[in-house]
Amino acid sequence: MTAKGIITGEDGVDRCAWHANLADYQRYHDEEWGKPMADDIRLFEKICLEGFQSGLSWLTILRKREAFRAAFAGFDFDVVAQFGDDDIARCLADTGIVRHRGKIVSTINNARRAQELKAEFGSLARYFWSHEPGGNERPKVVTWEAIAANPTTPTSTLISKDLKKRGWTFVGPTTVYAFMQAMGLVNDHIEGCYCRGRIEDLRRAFVRP
Repeated sequence: MTAKGIITGEDGVDRCAWHANLADYQRYHDEEWGKPMADDIRLFEKICLEGFQSGLSWLTILRKREAFRAAFAGFDFDVVAQFGDDDIARCLADTGIVRHRGKIVSTINNARRAQELKAEFGSLARYFWSHEPGGNERPKVVTWEAIAANPTTPTSTLISKDLKKRGWTFVGPTTVYAFMQAMGLVNDHIEGCYCRGRIEDLRRAFVRP
């Protein structure tokens, strides 16, 4: 490790250390995490999987993601909203996913709430990007210490409260902040990670919905 929170890969590139140089985790870090996203299906997938991750490691969820996609119709929330008791039983029997009844039921509930959110705002993307935090909420320098000290933020708390009012479940402030990091509402690649500048460029070019 070259600095706090930075690890040098076998390719000689410095990255955020949390992927621990595991090949699949590193690909997720390099190719997906933090890229600004406006696709409603993928946004719904991300917030649901962050809910499933609660109490577990993200790597566990990442390695089960294809099985989750198969179980939940690719996270098409219009389809998942129609799931019933037979689908709950099917998911509970699916060894490829996390078989937590509460989280499975939550995903179905949240699909119905996602339909309502889309009807109100036009898209999930428009709702979430309307909450993009201003610079006054962001650290001047994104360091490992800053990230570790702030598992929640005022914005993640605000979104969490609003979603809960709307009937969403498994969307606590920590879960919401992890979602914000993953879908690019913030750039939490730390200083020294080669992805940080790339993500900043993508965020500058990104057209907010």
